[in-house]
Amino acid sequence: MTLSDLFRRNRAFFITYLLLLLTVGGLMLAYTKEQLIRFVNAHNTPVGDALFPYLTYLGDGSFVIVVGVLLLVVNRRAGWLVLVSFAVSGLISLFLKLVVFPERLRPIRYFEHSNWEYHVIKDLRINEYNSFPSGHTTSAFALFAMLAFLWQRKAWGWLAVGLAAVAGYSRVYLFQHFVEDAFVGSMLGTFTSVGLCLFYQKRYGNLPLLY
Repeated sequence: MTLSDLFRRNRAFFITYLLLLLTVGGLMLAYTKEQLIRFVNAHNTPVGDALFPYLTYLGDGSFVIVVGVLLLVVNRRAGWLVLVSFAVSGLISLFLKLVVFPERLRPIRYFEHSNWEYHVIKDLRINEYNSFPSGHTTSAFALFAMLAFLWQRKAWGWLAVGLAAVAGYSRVYLFQHFVEDAFVGSMLGTFTSVGLCLFYQKRYGNLPLLY
């Protein structure tokens, strides 16, 4: 299987994801990271404050592992693909955070000497360092991209992008990351799953499908 074959079979996922990349990428070119996070932070709501602390778990490592382990029971090969994609993308994300970009501050530390009165959810634990890239967003896109590639109903690929995007947006809404952190995390997670699928197809044959 080639990349073009994977794209053709998963049009709904890739077209939706490309639209997301173009939209967010365009905003990043038009505005600074400070302007973008100020915009997101200013549009907080009581509903968002109630939901996003839970929706962010769509990209939490424990959630991805639980999904992978459950899939091992249903389809062993599919479960291993999810777990390996999570592990590889997570290790790359950690390497970037701790080795390549260790100086990247999280928003709450970045703005600590600013006069801006930003909004944070009461009693929510806010991290301060190792902002780039977003690990939660990386894991979410690694998971949902892989599930989209394994789903037999390819038309549902847009839903995979939507769920992963919610996890990415939650990281900015919760004041844990800048938009650029989530943007790069989405690419890291998606490209890891793409690469793993291409490797699997070349070595073992057709991908296991989930019904």
